[in-house]
Amino acid sequence: MLPDALIDTGAILALLDRTDRWHDNCVEAFQQLRLPLLTSEAVLTELFHLVGDQRTEVEAASKFVRSGALVLGTLENAELPHVHALMSRYWDRPMDFADATLVYLARRESLSVILTVDHADFATYRIEGKRQFRVLPRKQP
Repeated sequence: MLPDALIDTGAILALLDRTDRWHDNCVEAFQQLRLPLLTSEAVLTELFHLVGDQRTEVEAASKFVRSGALVLGTLENAELPHVHALMSRYWDRPMDFADATLVYLARRESLSVILTVDHADFATYRIEGKRQFRVLPRKQP
């Protein structure tokens, strides 16, 4: 099944951590989306960096990644200049590599829905310089 939404690092962390202020809102939005959600290797790198070295947290993140809820959008070397161009375009934010991969995948895969807690950035980013993201969850804690 093809994904119809993207997921960012902060939303995955919120889903995994019941004490996160975004947890309930992300769970509610996650349950409304058709799985799997598209993400990138850069997002997973951030995820495992941020969960740290606590075994239970690493195991929970690993279990979620392997659950079938996510699918990885791979980037070829030839696509990296497009990702860099996005980072350059949004230098004043600044756009990090993980966010740039998601914006690029959104364009490539014709997606506009993203599950993220990073509302300010994804409300600013544009797909192909024009289309806005539909950012979920909508409610802010």
